[in-house]
Amino acid sequence: MIAKFCEERGLKHHTRHVQAIWPNGKYETYRLHCFDDATSAQTFREHFDGMMFDPRRDRENGKVRGVWRRTGDYTPVLNLGPLSMPEILRS
Repeated sequence: MIAKFCEERGLKHHTRHVQAIWPNGKYETYRLHCFDDATSAQTFREHFDGMMFDPRRDRENGKVRGVWRRTGDYTPVLNLGPLSMPEILRS
């Protein structure tokens, strides 16, 4: 669904992963869809929701292998726009 959406709109992107860690020690791996420009990223977010991630700000001062230090309480992401986590995979 994501590939088709981007292809139809000519949005060039690549996918990366980042480990997100909350203050209580809970962690998850997030899939990031990275775009060359803010306009493409905004088009994607308007359709799929999601969170903005700035590697220079969010990944331990821009470290390539740094983690995403989250703040606040952990809450699982179960739905993002038209995407949802299948019931069997929810913990």
